[in-house]
Parts: sequence; C-alpha cells; structure tokens
Amino acid sequence: MSSRTLPAAAQAYSPLYFLASLGAGGLTVTFFMWLMFWVPHPGKPVPVFEDIMAAFATGGTGMQGMIILAMAGIAVFFFLNIKALVWNLNHLRGFVRAEGYAAFRASNAETQMMAMPLALAMAVNGAFIAGLVFVPGLWSITEYLFPLAMIAFLAIGWMAFRHLGAFLGRVIGKGGFDHGANNSFAQKLPAFALAMVGVGMAAPAAMSANPLTVGASLVLSTFFLMAAGVIAAIALVMGIQAMLEKGVAPEAAPTLMIIIPLLTVLGILMLRQDHGLHTTFEVHGSAGETLVMLSRILSVQGLFALFGLFVLARIGYWSRFVFGQSTSAGAYALVCPGVGLSVMMHFWLNKGLVAAGLVAKFGAAYWAISGVAVGLQLAMVALVVYLNRRHFRADPMPLAQPAA
Repeated sequence: MSSRTLPAAAQAYSPLYFLASLGAGGLTVTFFMWLMFWVPHPGKPVPVFEDIMAAFATGGTGMQGMIILAMAGIAVFFFLNIKALVWNLNHLRGFVRAEGYAAFRASNAETQMMAMPLALAMAVNGAFIAGLVFVPGLWSITEYLFPLAMIAFLAIGWMAFRHLGAFLGRVIGKGGFDHGANNSFAQKLPAFALAMVGVGMAAPAAMSANPLTVGASLVLSTFFLMAAGVIAAIALVMGIQAMLEKGVAPEAAPTLMIIIPLLTVLGILMLRQDHGLHTTFEVHGSAGETLVMLSRILSVQGLFALFGLFVLARIGYWSRFVFGQSTSAGAYALVCPGVGLSVMMHFWLNKGLVAAGLVAKFGAAYWAISGVAVGLQLAMVALVVYLNRRHFRADPMPLAQPAA
C-alpha cells in the first residue's frame, strides 16, 4: 500500500492513538450501564449472564430490546477496543525505532506514552465486563479471578510508573521541561492512567466476599487514587499558568476537559471502596453522603465541560481538527468527556437521587435524566464511528498534512 493510501493514523502515528482504544472501551462501559441499573441482579453488585438471561426471559418487549442493544453494543465496542489496542501496540514498535523518537522523548510530549498503560487498563476493565455479560457461570469463580486481576493491574501500574519515572527523572534531574509549551492539560494524562489502574484495582473491594482480597483492593486502589489526585492537581496549576501566559495550544485543546473522565473514574473508584467498607468492614455511609459526593463531582464536570466547549468553539477546533482538513490524534480525547459524563449521570441518578429517595426508579424524572445520559452516549458512538473512518480508513486521495 502506498503512502497515498495509508490511513491518516499510520501516516502520522502518535501514542495518542491509544485514545481510540480507550474511547471504544469507554463506550463498552456505557452500554454496561444499561444492564447495571435496568436489569435486576439480586444478591450481586453487578449483573451477570444468568441475571441478564433471566430478565430477557421474563421481561417485556422493551426489556428484551434493551438487553439485545446493550449486549450488541458491548460486543461491538469491546471488539473495537481490542482491535485498536493491538493496532497501536504494533505501530508503537515502529514509532520507538523511528528517527524522531529521541526528540519526542526529550520533549514535554514524552508523557503521551502514558496513553499505553491507560488503554491497557481500560482493556482489562472491558474484558471483565465482557466476561460478566457473555460467560455463563463466571461469577462462581470470580474469587479466583480477583487476585489475578489485581496482579494484572499492578503490572500495568508498574509500567505506568516506569514511563512517568523516566519523564520526571529527566526533567527534574536535568531540567528541560518547556513551560511555554505546557499550555494545555496534556500533563494530566499520567493522572488519568493511574486512575484507570486504580478503578480496576478497586473492583474486588466492591465484589469480593474474601476480607483479605477486599482489604488488599482497598489499600492498593487508595495508593493509585492518591497518586492520580496529586499529579492531577500539579498538572492543573501548571497548565492554567501556561495557558494564561500563552493561550491554549490549539491541537491540545480537548485536554481542557480531561478532568471529566478523570473524575468519573475516581468517583467510581470511591464508590467501589465504600461498598467494600460497608459489606466487609461494617463501615456504613448514608445515601445522602453519596448523593452529595456525586453531585460535587458532576458539578465540577459540568463546569469544565462548559469551559472546554467554549474554548474549543472560540479557537475553531472543530472546523480545523474534526471536520476540517487537518488531522490530529488528540481529537479522540473528545470522546472521553462525553463518555465520562454519561457514566457519571447514571451513577448520580441511581446511586444518588434514587438511593436518597428523591427520584422514583423508572418514573418520568428517572427516564428524563437517563435520556440525557443515553443521548451523550449515542453522540459519542457517532463521534467514534466518524473519527475511525477519518483516521483509520485508507484514502486514495492525498491527505492534508496533520498539524504539528
């Protein structure tokens, strides 16, 4: 295949294309939210294959249609998640051998390598969802799977810290960090990666009945929670200072909303920890406390969504990098905020409003709020389909040069 017919992603590869895998994995989670909150699963914190089949057998046409769509969505986007992950891992090998890799490692962009452990952690989370939904009897062996899952997440976390340590060792030990080129929230990517590892590490706390497993999950996930929080706070301050001086870097503008999926992941992590504390260690929180926590998270997310969308419109990002002739791997970062808001709205509604008795489950208000979450989800489905065609489809016509 000639260079004229190579997909845009292959012509100008960047580790940020791991976000294509991440976005598909996030959409897998959004379809699982339908099953999580709309399918009964008595005695278990999550629905499994047997619960889903029972609901399909006894439910009406609406329930059956929802289950078919949810399972189809999980299957399709988990496949795209793994497909994009494998594609990136293959192309990353050529990228690290390329002539420009040394310059890449000597710049602020080195932290883009954190997109790899971020995508790997998302893939493990997605695989667990696919197993719950499609594998009969999986729940009976989960106590054996939880330690293996924590080992996998520890390995991914170690990889993430190696990349982060190499970057910090260089810029702190030798200097060279370009504050003028830090005019975005791109340096929050390491925090996002560690948070994704942490939320996977917290899953056994919410699902295991073994106190040792729950305790290990609580301790290890807390480490990643705090690490992600510290790095995110530092990156926030540094990024705002540079943006006030230089203005936002146009191609990195989608990172202004990276705090939205970051907070969703950390919010789910804390919910999982609370559940483990409640079921295993008799630490009881109230529905009101959960509602307030989720409302605070959603409020911050709403503020950053408005802020980010305003800036993107002001600099013409959509017309340049999404619908225009310039291509940018960073466009995939637009998927994460929509997915994060959709997932958080489901939790805010079900674990907050419904649990506190403010909204009746399956009432008019319930479906109105759920409709907003589903609307965001479907918009991100359309965006992923569009971006995949734009970046990964071979084009017989010459492509415009991507932005630097």
